[in-house]
Amino acid sequence: MPIGVVLAEDNYLVREGVRQLIEAQEGIELLATCSDLPSLEKAVAEHHPDVVLTDIRMPPNHRDEGLVVADRLRDTAPGTGVVVLSQFAEPEYALSLLERGAAGRAYLLKERVSDVTQLVTAIREVAAGGSVIDPAVVELLVAARTRARQSPLQQLTARESEVLQLIAEGRNNAAIAAALFLTERAVEKHINAIFSKLGLSEEPDVHRRVKAALAYLSETGPAPAR
Repeated sequence: MPIGVVLAEDNYLVREGVRQLIEAQEGIELLATCSDLPSLEKAVAEHHPDVVLTDIRMPPNHRDEGLVVADRLRDTAPGTGVVVLSQFAEPEYALSLLERGAAGRAYLLKERVSDVTQLVTAIREVAAGGSVIDPAVVELLVAARTRARQSPLQQLTARESEVLQLIAEGRNNAAIAAALFLTERAVEKHINAIFSKLGLSEEPDVHRRVKAALAYLSETGPAPAR
């Protein structure tokens, strides 16, 4: 039996180009084409495709509609594969797509769509429960992990990391001491060690706290509320 595919892409030219590529392939049947999230959800419910080939950003909000569908299908149709197409190499979207597992998921750049072999391979792979990630995205993920390993934050002890997190939350020394059950003197020692390891020893105190907080937030995102 052919692999049934539902295609979702709001750009008419891209959608038509991909449609023609798919319809020319043996063993793959295009069941429906869609231009927005509601029509995609309707097509999936009606046709029960083996694979959904979808853009990440579509109407109505042009945010992450494709990822939303991919996540929902984990629960409603776990056997349905999803190939997500993105205009840019965005590692955070790839990580979101794979958050609940890589099986049956692919992330390709739109620029690869003209390579029919790669597109068809991704469709067949996710239909069989496999996974495909665009090499350009893999390179960015590896580079990000390498930067993280080389980060000065990796030099901090567990306690120093806790202190830095509280600095990033805007706590003063007294509040940090109370939160971690330390003396203010101990907090000062930890902060001085943090400044030294981050190479901030020559900066004024206020600037050092701000730069240390920015260094923390740049790698971890906003500090969680306590």
